[in-house]
Amino acid sequence: MSEIDESRAPLLDHLIELRRRLLYCIAALVVTFAVAMYFAENIFGFLVHPLLAAGQNKVIYTEIFEAFFVQIKVAFFAAMMLSFPVIANQVWQFVAPGLYKKERGALLPFILATPVLFLTGAAMAYYVAIPMALHFLLGFDGMVGGIHREALPAIGNYLSFTMQFLFGFGISFLLPVLLMLLERAGIVTRKQLIGARRYAIVAAFAIAAVLTPPDIGSQLLLAIPLVILYELALIGIWFTERSRAKAKAVEGDSTDIVES
Repeated sequence: MSEIDESRAPLLDHLIELRRRLLYCIAALVVTFAVAMYFAENIFGFLVHPLLAAGQNKVIYTEIFEAFFVQIKVAFFAAMMLSFPVIANQVWQFVAPGLYKKERGALLPFILATPVLFLTGAAMAYYVAIPMALHFLLGFDGMVGGIHREALPAIGNYLSFTMQFLFGFGISFLLPVLLMLLERAGIVTRKQLIGARRYAIVAAFAIAAVLTPPDIGSQLLLAIPLVILYELALIGIWFTERSRAKAKAVEGDSTDIVES
């Protein structure tokens, strides 16, 4: 019975610690949501700027609650981004004590690189991909068969369109982190990734075709960076392999000296 009690105590400690970290994450999300809700119209004004720059100065809503729910969604998306550093820190604080010093040193750079790469992808989507896509999609405005065809975007649809680009590009730019973590975990090797390069290129264009409009320009804007990021991941894995090999060599030399 005492052995059961001894094994139960650490589990209870971990559950209590997990609950505490989750409460911190929820609190950060609630606080940032309240702040983002107050500035929801300003945030949406920022998101709608590419539409205004494309020459469209009007958005509509066709359902009574659509404008209100758009503000809720905008505030939630903004809260997720604003609270991400706190959430990532809480995850790290929960996981780090169970890792060795070398594992912590190896994992920390990936955690730090994640928001940088995500924001880089989202910025590329906002400043380059979305304006190009809007220019293509709004180009269908005009006379068709004697009838004037006019684009009247609904705010809900435009928000979904923008978020699809921002999150699609942001998550896609995390490809190097994902590949390097998989290699670090021993799931894949650099040799396997090199052999799968042609399939990765096809997958990059398939992802771009799903996440972007059907114009070739928008698809290339996502597919080409994905291919480049894949190659950068291979280079990063090569450097980490060399550093691990040097560390093993140093450890082997020190062991030989101790034994001698």
